[in-house]
Amino acid sequence: MNTSGKTSKEMNTKIFRAILYVFCGFVIVSCSSRISDRSAKERAGSDYYIEKYRPQFHFSPETGWMNDPNGMVFFDDEYHLFYQYYPDSTVWGPMHWGHAVSSDLIHWTHLPVALYPDSLGYIFSGSAVVDSENTAGFSDDGNHAIVAVFTYHNQKLERSGSDLFQSQGIAYSTDKGRTWTKFSGNPVLPNPGIRDFRDPKVFRHEETGKWIMILAVHDRVHIYSSPDLKSWSFESEFGEETGAHGGVWECPDLFPLNVDGGEETKWIMLVSINPGGPNGGSATQYFTGSFDGHSFTPDGSEEKWIDWGTDNYAGVTWSGIPETDGRRLFLGWMSNWNYATVVPTEVWRSAMTIPRELSLSYENGNYILISKPISELKILRNNSKILFHGNKDLAGEVDIAPDSISLTRCEAIIEFDLARSDADTLGIILENTEGERYIAGFSIPGKNIYIDRTRSGNSSFSERFPGIARAPYSAGDKLKIQLFIDASSSEIFIDDGKLVMTSLFFPANSFTKLKLFSKGGGAILEKAELHEFASIWR
Repeated sequence: MNTSGKTSKEMNTKIFRAILYVFCGFVIVSCSSRISDRSAKERAGSDYYIEKYRPQFHFSPETGWMNDPNGMVFFDDEYHLFYQYYPDSTVWGPMHWGHAVSSDLIHWTHLPVALYPDSLGYIFSGSAVVDSENTAGFSDDGNHAIVAVFTYHNQKLERSGSDLFQSQGIAYSTDKGRTWTKFSGNPVLPNPGIRDFRDPKVFRHEETGKWIMILAVHDRVHIYSSPDLKSWSFESEFGEETGAHGGVWECPDLFPLNVDGGEETKWIMLVSINPGGPNGGSATQYFTGSFDGHSFTPDGSEEKWIDWGTDNYAGVTWSGIPETDGRRLFLGWMSNWNYATVVPTEVWRSAMTIPRELSLSYENGNYILISKPISELKILRNNSKILFHGNKDLAGEVDIAPDSISLTRCEAIIEFDLARSDADTLGIILENTEGERYIAGFSIPGKNIYIDRTRSGNSSFSERFPGIARAPYSAGDKLKIQLFIDASSSEIFIDDGKLVMTSLFFPANSFTKLKLFSKGGGAILEKAELHEFASIWR
């Protein structure tokens, strides 16, 4: 049969569709740029970023839905934050990559959407790297290319019942991430027949001279290597019988850290899981071990948690941080899939955690991942009070918040002397005039830190939201609590980041009282500081 006429028609149709797609993409990018410019001009307006529950020193999108942080990379004095984004609604939908940049990890400038869905699917989570050696051949006139590696999610294939609906694609930018070109050869890693096949984290492994990709594959991770970011070879898998398996594995990361700042190096693997977190729903586990460029060997089979709270998920680290800085910087999505789409915010949904510096310590035969708030946050302190410095007896509940400091965006640092305390429980209470209260406490006989939000405000949107989250913890003679409050969230760091818990809450009105408490006996308070924060948006 002569099929030349049919082939010609198909070719013409494909060419027409390609031209139409390019034209539509140009219109979309142009319109989004004008929208972004108009938004920037309106930022000085009195109603910008002041909606109820809107965070003031955490990143949140101007409008629409946001979840996982993506493509976090440092390049040419800018921190890039991409994120899962649906601009047309405040609930999850066709995923784009939203985009913002910062020079200090604190103040953010919104940029136009970086990556839009296309014929291959939605743009799911992934990472970005600077291809300084031009291994992919995308660099232009000496300008290093930033290469984004992401998951395509083809909803048509998913609806058809196929298991091949997720694959990996790449895009590149040679103008500091302002515009993006998708690789014509996508997908660079087709689906081998696995239903959950997503969230690539890519980094350069200098010892083997290759790019390494760690990919979430249902209940484990796969590791691939590539010379050029375009062609990928399978190396190994990890996790089938290791760690928590209460849900699907997602958003992996893999990186080295020195132990206690010394010469010993361990590799850290982060893997988010939903459901299956220690306090219900979403959470992120980690493993320590060794990596030789081909396979990861863990130190043990038990999972550990980077954050024991209910609201830190899908967190990964920035790539490209210069050696002169040397920090491993982490950011997570501050929500939980148990209720993320129904929390009582308007205009926007979701925020990111504060950026955190990760380090590794060896204590009592275990490697412990330490999370500390980045030092740059101190520039936001604009009204500080040393409430107590010395020894003070504490019994019952004592309100220590001065009227001159707002508790809607603040940092509290509290230190107890446990060696001279005989209380069973002690901690912090935030309270408003309606009697709603958020409690962060330490149970000494129970050896656990807990967050109680059963009476913290509105929880009618989900029966899974109220409750008490607990984390096992054995304190020494001292207990230091560092607490960050921002409108509708809390992040609590125990003993300089040995344990972290992140939680949302939605009080009817702002908390106005900061109480310290002890139960079952007295406590000795050594230090209490309170720092009000400036808004990063105004």
